[in-house]
Amino acid sequence: MVHARVIRNSGPGGLVPRVGLAALLTALLPCLLLSCSRRSPAGSDRARAGDERGAPVSAAPVVSKPMPVELRTFGTAATSSSVAVKAQVDEVVKTVHFHKGQKVSKGDLLFTIDPRPFEAALKQAQANLARDAAQANNAKADAARVEELSRKGVAAPSEHDKSRAEADALAAGVQADEAAVENARLVLEHCYIRSAIDGRAGDVFVTEGNLVKANDVTLAVINQISPIDVFFSVPQDDLPIVKRYMAQGEMKVLATIPGEEADTEEGELAFLDNAVDKTTGTVMLGATFGNSRERLWPGQYVQVKLTLTVQEDAVVVPARAVQTGQNGKYVYVIREGGTAELCPVSVDRAVGEEAVIRSGLQPGQRVVTDGQLRLVQGARVEVKADSGAAVSSQPAGRPTAPQGAGA
Repeated sequence: MVHARVIRNSGPGGLVPRVGLAALLTALLPCLLLSCSRRSPAGSDRARAGDERGAPVSAAPVVSKPMPVELRTFGTAATSSSVAVKAQVDEVVKTVHFHKGQKVSKGDLLFTIDPRPFEAALKQAQANLARDAAQANNAKADAARVEELSRKGVAAPSEHDKSRAEADALAAGVQADEAAVENARLVLEHCYIRSAIDGRAGDVFVTEGNLVKANDVTLAVINQISPIDVFFSVPQDDLPIVKRYMAQGEMKVLATIPGEEADTEEGELAFLDNAVDKTTGTVMLGATFGNSRERLWPGQYVQVKLTLTVQEDAVVVPARAVQTGQNGKYVYVIREGGTAELCPVSVDRAVGEEAVIRSGLQPGQRVVTDGQLRLVQGARVEVKADSGAAVSSQPAGRPTAPQGAGA
């Protein structure tokens, strides 16, 4: 410690300091320098450690695996078969055997029209048949007797011809009666209206007691839900490739309901329209879906994915690894030694959350998937998380690419 000694002077100034402020600071300066020199090495170590640690990032491997070549668009589901139920006889509706919206099977009874008038008509036709059949049998027996007498010379040939003609005429009348009975039976069957297809009923437009006429109003509509069709359009520029792959065999189509992307329905391409729409420049296609769960509904709007083929050994990275700059698409590749290198890439297409790379990368490299904003060319990086997005979707049984560090 430095002490300032003050002495008393007999002069007019009174007390006079022998050591001033400048002398005090000069005495304290060596202590301050010694204290700073002792703390400076620790601060330097921390700075160097921060430089060596690098920017935290997430990374994923570049892999090679089969990837589908797809066309994505929107479509509308449509019933593959629809039946408008109408009456074929004029009479009163006796019973309605189903409810609105009910699922029905082929052959199920839908409506019963009062059958009593037609039952009476059938009985009358059957009675006429029995009467005419008896007369025909008697005429046939008479003709046989006349023929025998004619051979013996007792009956004239004209009598024989007459009896045979009468027997033939009555036999023809029996055939007419049989047709009348069959027609009456068919008309009676029309009183019992059954479903022609498996499907689901819509609204019921008549109730019990209504008088209906043949081929007049629609009683109900039955739509087939399973299977179901989905129609969609693609640009005419894609028509050649669609035709080429369609000629090679079956083409898979996936339909997704908006908001339910995790659950898809699978079908097969079954229809290609025979003309291009001039107003839109598109061509319509149709796919058939089994729809066993009845998730697709007629008139429903769906997202459609048409798989044309599968590209073997495609170079794939997570889509979030691809960035866009002034010169186009690029990714950051992690090199040996933990540095990031900016690599321009050419992206062929995106499939879900993955990107298929046409050029610029090789399987086995590792790319940055998160933290790109912290990086510049040659920056040091520290991988905090290894993303397996590209590897997790690897088809079963296929080896994944090694997670190498360098190119």
